[in-house]
Amino acid sequence: MSRIEQIIGEMEEYLDGCKVQAFSGSKRIVVEKDVIDDMLVELRMRTPEEIKKYQKIIANKDDILSEAQHQAEEMVANAERQRSQLVSESEIMRIAYEQSQKLLEDTQAEAQKIIDNATVDAEDIRQSAMNYTDYLLQGVQELLSHSMENFQSRYNSLNAQLQNSLKVVVSNRQELAAQGAQPAEGEAAAEPAAE
Repeated sequence: MSRIEQIIGEMEEYLDGCKVQAFSGSKRIVVEKDVIDDMLVELRMRTPEEIKKYQKIIANKDDILSEAQHQAEEMVANAERQRSQLVSESEIMRIAYEQSQKLLEDTQAEAQKIIDNATVDAEDIRQSAMNYTDYLLQGVQELLSHSMENFQSRYNSLNAQLQNSLKVVVSNRQELAAQGAQPAEGEAAAEPAAE
């Protein structure tokens, strides 16, 4: 198991262990920002290492093919040398030519088989590396999406609370303004007595 998989597992365990936010059912949880931030930083640091590791595996495909091609060329060259040696005399020449042709064909077929097998193996390695990298990136994508949804939910909740507080303040100011425009009963009675 790679370190990226471990980090994703730790994040899932952490999110599973977080407390459910009050009055939200089981959809919203309370997370510590520092804990998630630390895990995301480590995940960002590890992701390039894992990708480089799989790029090296993919790069080995060329080495495998090159080695197989080299072996095939050596086998063909050996077969050509043997054929040249066998073809030096007349009767032996005909027999040698037939044998060398067969040897050359067998060698070429074997060389092609080696190249085909190396190509299949290299493609399997490349596909496995790509699948694994996609799996890791899918985990990161899901984690980031989940974190963004939690953040949006908290932001909406805070915004609703601020809207309610603003309505209360506006209402209180309107009440104060209404009371300031109407004189109190004691003030109205006192003014005629002064004249």
